[in-house]
Amino acid sequence: MPEIRNISFSYREYHKSEGSDIPYINLIEEAKKAAENAYAPYSGFRVGAAIMLESGRIIRGSNVENAAFPSGTCAETAALSYSVSNYPGDTPIAIAIAAMKGNSFTSVPVAPCGNCRQMIIEEEFRNKKKIKIIIYGEERILLIEDASSLLPLQFNQETLNPYPL
Repeated sequence: MPEIRNISFSYREYHKSEGSDIPYINLIEEAKKAAENAYAPYSGFRVGAAIMLESGRIIRGSNVENAAFPSGTCAETAALSYSVSNYPGDTPIAIAIAAMKGNSFTSVPVAPCGNCRQMIIEEEFRNKKKIKIIIYGEERILLIEDASSLLPLQFNQETLNPYPL
């Protein structure tokens, strides 16, 4: 008989009423600015991401849609790619994500897509450091300790090459 197993994860949930007690509030504000700069003429769904590097530098990225769906770029991918390309020795320690529909931020947090989760996990694996994920919504904000929590059965170097040469 196969064994049934459960996968669960913990996260912190903050509400706007907590104000200055919300961690990474400056990173959230940068993600919101990035969302306002997104190019989403087809879906009207704008996403912004802001990455904090170990040095304290903030990198922003916005989603960019394309008429040849689905060849656009996610905000998280844009920010991570810029970070790796321009600051290769400066490790990401946190990423904040904010989404807008039309001209308003979403009331609930919008989690990164599977591809972006995989990209964040790859950065964690590459740098051997966890990246905190902060997901903004007008009603609440979620703080997740690492990307592996969002994608527990991820594809990684271990699964790609389970038998060393």
